[in-house]
Amino acid sequence: MQSAARLFHEQGFSATTLRQIAAAARIEAGSIYYYFDSKEAILDEVLDRGLRHVFESVKVAVNGAAGASHRKRIELAIEAHLIALLESSDFTSANIRIYGQLPEHLKKPHRPLRRAYARYWDKLFLDARKAGEIRADIEIVPLRIFVIGALNWTVEWFRLESKDDVLKLARRTQMMVFDGIKK
Repeated sequence: MQSAARLFHEQGFSATTLRQIAAAARIEAGSIYYYFDSKEAILDEVLDRGLRHVFESVKVAVNGAAGASHRKRIELAIEAHLIALLESSDFTSANIRIYGQLPEHLKKPHRPLRRAYARYWDKLFLDARKAGEIRADIEIVPLRIFVIGALNWTVEWFRLESKDDVLKLARRTQMMVFDGIKK
């Protein structure tokens, strides 16, 4: 799975072959069929693991802050999303990098989880708006798309050196989301 995730992340789904996955995993190509019916079945597992890991990490961080301000809960969600995305992975980065390039029939099984994750963030932002912790004139869906899009794009430019680097990135991101770029 790790080899497949890495190859999907680096080359994309279409360019990755079962032979390449087998070679990277140091197994015979035919052995893959012992575990998976097809390359699409491997893809399903990679995509599911990637998003599930991020989603679970965010939920654990936010649930651990019961009673905290809504701003703090969103800050923790940003931090957890970045840590899960940047520290653990080819699974999460493969999900982000290739999902938009996949044919419809390969995307469809993953939509319910993606929608659940989006709803989770929408609720975080709605609760913050209801509590007066974010502006009332901000539309929630574009805000979520902006924040998650910015977080996800980091897989393209951020080079992880240490966990402290991820935490610094999280702090800068939180500052920009909540305080903007005004002087």
